[in-house]
Amino acid sequence: MAMQVSLWHHYLRAIRSRGAARVQEYQRAEDVLLTVLEHLHTLDPRFLVDYSRDLEAFQFALRSSDGPLDMAVPLSVEAAALLMEEPEAAQTGDGPMSCRLGVPRGGVGLEAWVTDDVFTASSEDSTKCLGHIVPSKVLRVLKDRLVAAIVHCKHHGLIAPGSLNADSLREEKLGLSLLVSSGWRTIRFTVVPVVRRKHRVPALEGAQLTLGFPEGSLKRIIGQGVALVPTDAQLWRVSTDDLLTRLLNILGSLQGHRLDSLSVLDRVNHESWCDGGRSPGLTFAHLKTVLLWASVLFPAPEDWAELQGAVYRLLVVLLCCLATSNLPHFLHPEQNLLHDAGLDLRALYQRVEGFASQPEAALRIHVTHLGRSPPPRLSSGVRALLQLPASDPSYWATAYFDVLLDKFQAFHIQDKDRISAMQSIFRRTKTLGGEDR
Repeated sequence: MAMQVSLWHHYLRAIRSRGAARVQEYQRAEDVLLTVLEHLHTLDPRFLVDYSRDLEAFQFALRSSDGPLDMAVPLSVEAAALLMEEPEAAQTGDGPMSCRLGVPRGGVGLEAWVTDDVFTASSEDSTKCLGHIVPSKVLRVLKDRLVAAIVHCKHHGLIAPGSLNADSLREEKLGLSLLVSSGWRTIRFTVVPVVRRKHRVPALEGAQLTLGFPEGSLKRIIGQGVALVPTDAQLWRVSTDDLLTRLLNILGSLQGHRLDSLSVLDRVNHESWCDGGRSPGLTFAHLKTVLLWASVLFPAPEDWAELQGAVYRLLVVLLCCLATSNLPHFLHPEQNLLHDAGLDLRALYQRVEGFASQPEAALRIHVTHLGRSPPPRLSSGVRALLQLPASDPSYWATAYFDVLLDKFQAFHIQDKDRISAMQSIFRRTKTLGGEDR
């Protein structure tokens, strides 16, 4: 056991040793982009510069994997005065809310947002709404200003030669992609126009999600408002990425190894399950969602007190999601994050189960760590057991996942009530024959 623990902590120390350098790389790349955005603001004051980027740097430091990072460009608009109009054909309960942003008749201070380059007048004879701020038009103006700002900054030597590649701006997407060099690392940023305003977040008001977070913390997030981003040419939507990053930051304020377990699995995912980034696989966003669910399913501090046990909390949730081909969005559980992800889920499941059964090979990062691995933790398959929540959602509960922890020899909880609940679920699955399949 001592050898296993030292492997886990040595692996984590190796990840942490790169953390400070990664933050510096991020900040250098961010400085390049902020320089461009500052000039963009002088060209068009309707686009602001967001300097409150601590959450993005915090999240980047946790990651070993590379992936696009959002750079929000807030719009200088009195958002509270805008009308949020849900389209008639909106699907209630199917992902984040989408809306049109209407400019009210007689609105004060909105003159800059009723010009033809960002606004379309209403075709209906409305007594309330003059027309709408159109995402596709905003993106087109932002793109034009961004190109002009890049040309200016390069011409006047405000950014180093070769530090910014704008070739991907030709792509027609809901964000503007830029490659920014921070020395030897190149980081892809997606520049996204954002409207910030107060708005309800029903998913954060439910009692279920409060279990894994400090009292009052979810209310504070709701009080900070939401970010509305383009969802198609005409509609805006509430950005759940912004909300999830704030939730992740709250978990970082708690004692234990929640964020450490995420960093460990992200590194294993990148190096082992994705072959060093050469094969498609899980994203950091997938693993972040797994941690958020695990934090709700395992709210007790003792679940996160020890690093190896913390990682296995994430592993049993991840394995269940892979076995059922369903990773529920944390704020919109009806939305499956694995749907249309382009992943070979069966092959990915085998890799993750193999790691969970014998993690030592993936954790050995130095020749001094070579040695005989302990026997596999699993004596028989658990795939059928992992699939039970697909047919009966009541299994998506702590007691069921405690059974899975016990299967991987990672259940070391002393609470009598919790042990009793786990044993009750185990007897139930045994009746179904789930323990041997």
